[in-house]
Amino acid sequence: MKTLWKTTLAATLLLAGINLASAAEPIKIGSFLTVTGPASFLGDPELKTLQMYVEDINAKGGVKGRKLELIHYDTGGNAKDAVNFVKRLIKNDKVDLIVGGTTTGDSMAVIPDVEKEGIPFISLAGGVEIVEPVKKWVFKTPHTDRMAVAKIYEDLRKRGLTKVALITGDGGFDKSGHEQLLKLAPQFGMTLVADEFYGNKDSDMTAQLTKIRATDAQAIINFGFGQAPAIVTKNIKQLGITLPLYQSHGVASKTFIDLAGEAAEGVRLPAAALVIAEQLTDADPQKPVLLAYKNKYEAKHGPVSTFGGHAYDGLMIAVGALQRAGSADKAKVRDEIEKTKGFIGTAGVFNMSPEDHMGLTLDAFKMVEVRKGAWKILE
Repeated sequence: MKTLWKTTLAATLLLAGINLASAAEPIKIGSFLTVTGPASFLGDPELKTLQMYVEDINAKGGVKGRKLELIHYDTGGNAKDAVNFVKRLIKNDKVDLIVGGTTTGDSMAVIPDVEKEGIPFISLAGGVEIVEPVKKWVFKTPHTDRMAVAKIYEDLRKRGLTKVALITGDGGFDKSGHEQLLKLAPQFGMTLVADEFYGNKDSDMTAQLTKIRATDAQAIINFGFGQAPAIVTKNIKQLGITLPLYQSHGVASKTFIDLAGEAAEGVRLPAAALVIAEQLTDADPQKPVLLAYKNKYEAKHGPVSTFGGHAYDGLMIAVGALQRAGSADKAKVRDEIEKTKGFIGTAGVFNMSPEDHMGLTLDAFKMVEVRKGAWKILE
């Protein structure tokens, strides 16, 4: 009888162990993105990318036998909502890490909370202040606005153009980019002959551009994102201004070309290699990664954008850290994100360190130009 009881108990415990293993709690990944509102063409492909790859990873067994659970909130581009959603992700949803923050404004707004609570946070926004100075728990995947400005000024200098007119929006990304435009101008020998501003919800910028037309500017730089840069581009065409126009990496998607129409022809900007993946040489280590993401995304959702690529990079860096950490322990995952080396993503090859929570160099950027409604690499 005693032997039977022991056998039954052992069998029960074995079955319980199997059930517990199969019912392992998922790793919770929190996200807050701008899926609606003026920046929706940034946040929408980001969310679709996260959903697509979480599903794919889970179909392959998850991470260390644990499925991923994506918990997402749409901020609509409202920084106050971003803060409230991140508090909810941390306190109520009890996420293990966060991959999100479409805009610089949203990302900057939540940093105090993620730092206080000790949650690994990988931002998908461009502002350099997100990671400079370095914050313990905060990382990012897109190229910074400082890098974009340096790339633009570098190209202007190659063309012998030194007198520049600026026009920027009123968003967090726009303001951060404007600050870098002012800061780096002397370093590249640029003279700023105009400095105009607009609201990101404005529908006409001809007044500011008319002022620029009256200067001796040799080129125009518009630093912004959303629909406003397309309006600026169309207004320039309508006013008959023929100066070279540079945009920021904040419009590196087919959506910008579609919105600006024929006026986009000749516009230059720095962008991730994703938009010109097929134009890379076969020797480029990024090419197979870019084509694999591009083909997978476009088969399900249509034209790819660099913004969805930022989400891919953020998720894969997080997954790699989870695998190396061997658990979802927040401190261990944070440390492993910081140790990311040689990760080939859509934005470039990432090499992070305690001093660099982005890990990209300027050569990760490509200078591109709109030609016949498509992106063309210039280098």
